[in-house]
Amino acid sequence: MVTRRKVIKSVVLSAFAGISAKFMDNIDSHQNMVNIKFEPGYLSLHRSGELWKRGEMLWAMMEKCELCPRRCGVNKLKGQKGFCNADSRLEISAYHPHFGEEHPLVGKGGSGTIFMTNCNLRCVFCINWEISQGGEGSVRSISEFADMMLSLQKMGCPNINIVTPTHYSPHILLALDKAAANGLKLPLVYNTSGWERIEILKILDGVVDIYLPDFKYSDPEMAEKYSSGAYSYPEVTANALLEMHRQVGVAKPAANGLMYRGLMIRHLVMPNNVSGTKKVIDWIAENLPKDTYLNIMSQYRPVYKASQYPEINRRITRQEYQEAVEYARKAGLTNLEIQGYYW
Repeated sequence: MVTRRKVIKSVVLSAFAGISAKFMDNIDSHQNMVNIKFEPGYLSLHRSGELWKRGEMLWAMMEKCELCPRRCGVNKLKGQKGFCNADSRLEISAYHPHFGEEHPLVGKGGSGTIFMTNCNLRCVFCINWEISQGGEGSVRSISEFADMMLSLQKMGCPNINIVTPTHYSPHILLALDKAAANGLKLPLVYNTSGWERIEILKILDGVVDIYLPDFKYSDPEMAEKYSSGAYSYPEVTANALLEMHRQVGVAKPAANGLMYRGLMIRHLVMPNNVSGTKKVIDWIAENLPKDTYLNIMSQYRPVYKASQYPEINRRITRQEYQEAVEYARKAGLTNLEIQGYYW
């Protein structure tokens, strides 16, 4: 029997097998970055010492943790675990070039993805539940984290993509500071559920180059039901998106097709309109520029605990996805990533 874990392992190994074949292409990709003369925002903060100071500021918040909207107040510095199931120790599941992300993030070398263990949202349908809720991963030092970033850069990845970063924001800034001191110069992608505190995002201002948030729900009751009581999700995420846009603006690829800066929103279409797709689209169209990058995602699958909820215990239909795309177009959104399988 082929398990899901074996499939994931096979995909990862396949990605690594292709790295050497793409080596010369990746050199070209990095040359393109030089030609564009891009410099990530965190480098100037590193040179001034501000990046380290902000990391220390976030680290101190773990004494009575308020890093995420749950604000559970545990003392992670003394080993207490928050709702996210993390304490002050850094836990990472995996890191590798990822060829399944948005096209402008993948390039020729694959997005330099680092999967953080644990999660503060804990959705019942999480496709990566072994990592986000099963604790799959191992304890790593800040120096090891920095080395991962540098290793991904050497592999030819066009960015550093931190998946589920919210509860490890202190570690990210401190590792980024170390990596910057040793030559890291790739854009930083903050790959988040979207459920972020404004106060924390303001500390990240100038650090993050590309925000990659979900906008999962428009209905707080749906968020409460399927994401462990996160009733505030729609309101908090909407405010977070406004702050992210203020910091990095509209995401548009450069001449080489790669993304270096901007806000890239993801919305997962779910069965029976659980995610409230039309209202999500309406909010984006009314509150952000019409050319805001929106990835309308079709890959929902009923995994983890989804079988306990009949209304989400199936894949979406072609019609459900097509209606979402057509509605976004009618709303005037012009910067859409559309999944070809359904379209």
